[in-house]
Amino acid sequence: MKKVKLQNLDCASCALKIEKSLNNLEELSNVKLNFSTSTLTFEQNTKKDILEKIEKEIQKIEKDVIIVKDEIKVKKTFWQNLDKKLLHITIISLVLTYISYNYIENSYLKFAGFLIAYLLVGFDVLNKAFRNMVNGKLFDENFLMSIATIGAFALGDFVEGIAVMVFYQIGEMFQKVAVNNSRDSINELVNIKPEFAFVKEGEKIVQKTPEEVKIGDTILVKVGEKVPVDGVLLDNSFFDTSAITGEFKPKSLKKDDEILSGFINISNASYIKVTSLYKDSTIAKIIELIENASLKKANAEKFITKFATVYTPIVVFLALVLAFLPPLIIEGAIFSDWIERALVFLVISCPCALVISVPLSFFSAIGAVSKRGVLVKGENYIEKLTQIENIVFDKTGTLTKAVFEVTKVKSFSINEDELLKYAALVESFSIHPIAKAIVKAYKNELNPKDVTSCEEFGGLGIKAKIYGKDILVGNERLLNKFGVEIQNMEKNLNIVYISIDSKFAGYIVLSDIIKPEAKEFINELKKLNIFKTYMLTGDKKEVALQVAKDIGIDEVKYELLPQDKLKIYEEIKYKTGKVTAFVGDGINDAPTLANSDIGFAMGGIGSDLAIKSADVIVLNDNLNAISDAIKIAKKTKVIVYQNIIFIMAIKVIFLVLGADALIGMKEAIFADMGVALLAIFNSMRILREIKK
Repeated sequence: MKKVKLQNLDCASCALKIEKSLNNLEELSNVKLNFSTSTLTFEQNTKKDILEKIEKEIQKIEKDVIIVKDEIKVKKTFWQNLDKKLLHITIISLVLTYISYNYIENSYLKFAGFLIAYLLVGFDVLNKAFRNMVNGKLFDENFLMSIATIGAFALGDFVEGIAVMVFYQIGEMFQKVAVNNSRDSINELVNIKPEFAFVKEGEKIVQKTPEEVKIGDTILVKVGEKVPVDGVLLDNSFFDTSAITGEFKPKSLKKDDEILSGFINISNASYIKVTSLYKDSTIAKIIELIENASLKKANAEKFITKFATVYTPIVVFLALVLAFLPPLIIEGAIFSDWIERALVFLVISCPCALVISVPLSFFSAIGAVSKRGVLVKGENYIEKLTQIENIVFDKTGTLTKAVFEVTKVKSFSINEDELLKYAALVESFSIHPIAKAIVKAYKNELNPKDVTSCEEFGGLGIKAKIYGKDILVGNERLLNKFGVEIQNMEKNLNIVYISIDSKFAGYIVLSDIIKPEAKEFINELKKLNIFKTYMLTGDKKEVALQVAKDIGIDEVKYELLPQDKLKIYEEIKYKTGKVTAFVGDGINDAPTLANSDIGFAMGGIGSDLAIKSADVIVLNDNLNAISDAIKIAKKTKVIVYQNIIFIMAIKVIFLVLGADALIGMKEAIFADMGVALLAIFNSMRILREIKK
């Protein structure tokens, strides 16, 4: 998949036409044009460089749009975004109109003055309309505006025709400013890519691009700079992780801690050992996810896209009926009056406001939630977030910290240190948090070669051979499976059982901690009208029930195998018939995440499995980020439907008024451009959510 940025793309309906036109090229497939960020993505079916051909095809629809070769990421001011050439032409046209109307007596010279003024301000619109007609693409705003203003001239309303074109161009000018300002704000949210990397080569420090950095390189990150690629910290330092996690508190990282690209160094210059190429780094994954999110369009945007393709032809047909039918059936009706009404009708009908505001709303929402440490993989999931009525949670690593500590070692046949060594050797082959805690608890060095065979049983534990002895390390069901009887046990604890040569040898007690925000988060979900919460866990009944009680979970299923979670999730989903989300750690829960209505992976950006399986990735591992995302999604939905209802209501009211000759061209322009501007500003309210 290739990606290029476009410049001067200010027309949303034109973006739809460009996307459709490029998809018809044999050399391209899967073409997507993101109007919100002005980004074109496509798959190329030929080895030839076809950027020039793509640009020519684009310019058949929008002649000013070009492919950006070297993008300079600078947020422009209002004045910089303003089309000053068009502004100057518009002023000249107004002055010429004023002079022609007030000071020229000769009718031919007066008409010539009006015509020149009209062509000055309207030539670009007329040219676009003509080129679109030649290419068989009628029924856009340029066509409608051309017909309306030429019609006004034909009726002798010269000043009216010029005024309409002037107001339209001024409206277009301010609409472009609003769109570009909105686009700058959105791009600013996702513009988190580091621009350079300082690589240590011998005694020298060489500046390179992040793409040039190799695995194993040592890079220097100075104070105030972004980490360009993922790596391991070689000394202690503090980092601002907000660009990745949404957490604004400085984070203290120590030597050998994992450090992610996008972190900002805020204490002292630090060296980092590189562990990934830029294309595989955290920052690259995040940018790709955000930019590709608009490719999965929400239902509301799909509807508006389809609506716009049939709406304009219907309106043109109705305008023709309005122009010619009443004079034929109403006695005393004058053709010129009804034609003028039809022209007003055409001006009002442009669907730009809808086509622009809806995608801007959804992409603004994606930008806003990303600043909270949440990545949503598609606009359709923003919409889906508002429909959630049930949420199913995994326990370990989701509702609890999954930071286990060994609190007790009990042995019945050998000394406790030797029992812990056997358990640590076996668990060194597992990535489960409990396994890591046991390995960590054994302070001495482990030699994996001491383990001559190892077999894992999903949801039960591990069987291994160490020093010629058969070792079982796992839960009660594992030992029962191999006929080992368990005696003298404590209750209500997280326990790992160990047997040696088919005899129960002892157990290890571990503790897990509930996340401090868990209880408040569950209460917040209730306020958001989440119908019911569930918890699924492989833990013992007593532990599971206690956690559920402490944080307010409605229903809990315990002592489950990994494959049981998907089965029970599906039972909950089909039993309730409601949109049901699943929240897991993104590794063990991948099957359930992949098959859920909407899946949340907690803290899973480092895992390719999490990215592939989940629909939403919570980078900061904070449960409150989920409720924040749901709130922003709900607000987005309200704003989208506010825009749709407001725009359609104004259009219908003004269409009726125009058909009844109660308003003229100037009011029609407001119904088109004014409403579009208001809708754009309303859409951008979503970005304020990142400040709350």
